[in-house]
Amino acid sequence: MLLWFAFLVALVYVILRSGIIEVKMGNKSSSRRRSMSSYDRASSQNYGFPPPSPYSSQPGYAPQTPYTSHHPQYAPSPLPQTYAPPPSATRPKKTLERKYSRIADNYSTLDDVTAALAQAGLESSNLIVGIDFTKSNEWTGAKSFNRRSLHHIGNDPNPYEEAISIIGKTLSAFDEDNLIPCYGFGDASTHDQDVFSFYDEDRCCQGFEEVLSRYRELVPQLRLAGPTSFAPVIEMAMAIVEQSGGQYHVLLIIADGQVTRSVDTQQGNLSPQEQKTIEAIVQASAYPLSIVLVGVGDGPWDMMREFDDNIPARAFDNFQFVNFMQIMSKNVDPSKKQTEFALSALMEIPSQYKATLEHGILGRRTGHCPERVCLPPPQYNAAAGRSGSKSYSRANSFQKSAPTYPYPGAGLGTSSSSTPAYSSTAPPSASPYSSTTPPSTSANENQLCPICITSPKNMAFGCGHQTCCDCGEFLDSCPICRRSIETRIRLIWVLVGKSAAIDWHVNFAGC
Repeated sequence: MLLWFAFLVALVYVILRSGIIEVKMGNKSSSRRRSMSSYDRASSQNYGFPPPSPYSSQPGYAPQTPYTSHHPQYAPSPLPQTYAPPPSATRPKKTLERKYSRIADNYSTLDDVTAALAQAGLESSNLIVGIDFTKSNEWTGAKSFNRRSLHHIGNDPNPYEEAISIIGKTLSAFDEDNLIPCYGFGDASTHDQDVFSFYDEDRCCQGFEEVLSRYRELVPQLRLAGPTSFAPVIEMAMAIVEQSGGQYHVLLIIADGQVTRSVDTQQGNLSPQEQKTIEAIVQASAYPLSIVLVGVGDGPWDMMREFDDNIPARAFDNFQFVNFMQIMSKNVDPSKKQTEFALSALMEIPSQYKATLEHGILGRRTGHCPERVCLPPPQYNAAAGRSGSKSYSRANSFQKSAPTYPYPGAGLGTSSSSTPAYSSTAPPSASPYSSTTPPSTSANENQLCPICITSPKNMAFGCGHQTCCDCGEFLDSCPICRRSIETRIRLIWVLVGKSAAIDWHVNFAGC
């Protein structure tokens, strides 16, 4: 009996001892597997370097002999291999990244540009000129043009005349018929909706010399306005290309500022003028048309550089921006500055011309061109203006009639002296932009900033003239009378009484 009892006790002891060992070894094995799992995950982050030993920092966990066959030693994970992603996994490229989307500025002299133009087979430049006549031309020459209007007519050429002369001389060798269609935009007759031709019945100028002479005739007659949009002149150029049967053209736009962007436009959104301009540039890439925008005046030009680099969805890169004042302000020989400017403006033309050939754009009609018809040159009649007769309605801008423009005869004035051609008194206020309402001088109109022509006047200067706070904050001199700005006063609209009349109150805290 005692033997049986001793045998049972020994058996129970052996069974319990075996169970405890299994539990301990199982825990050790699980811990080892967890360690190896962590090592496998860490090894995938080694990026090609040899993996460290998974047990280097864990002594005392060597596998025990009795369980080697059941729990074999784990081999280290293999080094991660780099595989090329499948074609479907790569990011789809934008249209701008195609062969002709980013054309390098890869010419060093004007002779290189001329030779490349000829080598590309370009026989006719078919130049088209568009001139900016917005109101901001009166003050955007404060730094770059000695505080004169950029359209000032005097003994020395203004920036517009210089740019026309340089580009005209450069491209004259490639112009067979020497006929140049010329258009103006942004004045009181066109605003951001239309363009006017330099001559009646859309007659072209004979060579760039006539472009200059006609420009000097028109400037004193014009009433500058706004806002700024390049869409009308680009659409007009597309219509010319379509009518020519798809011949290659170069549209030269000379402007003093970027497309109008109201302060009410939220970050990341586009103003109506910006949206229409971008749409016109994209649409123009379906035509054999290169667009060269020359920026004159003080700028800013950050948005134009964005247009030059980042407009998507085009058949080819058809837009080139050149900062005229940045080049012409250099302290080098004038001939070198002219060469550099012409080079910067035309260096992409050869590759753009080749792009129109290889895309099959050259020499064909699209069949869906914008039906754009230009207005005749403005004709201001002082007597008619005083009698209050109506002006030409932009609702009829696509008709080929040639009515007159009975606006008051206050223009820029031609001057042969070095004094500015603008008036020292406050100019007429800008007109509203309705397509059916003629320009007026209503109270609402007088409350708009004369610079952006979109925001209300809420800043006054010591001279008494007013702008909006956003435009006036960075001015050195008054855009109206050119006096140096020493005092800025913020104006706040306040409702007065039950009639909700509006009155001005002054806040001397400034903007």
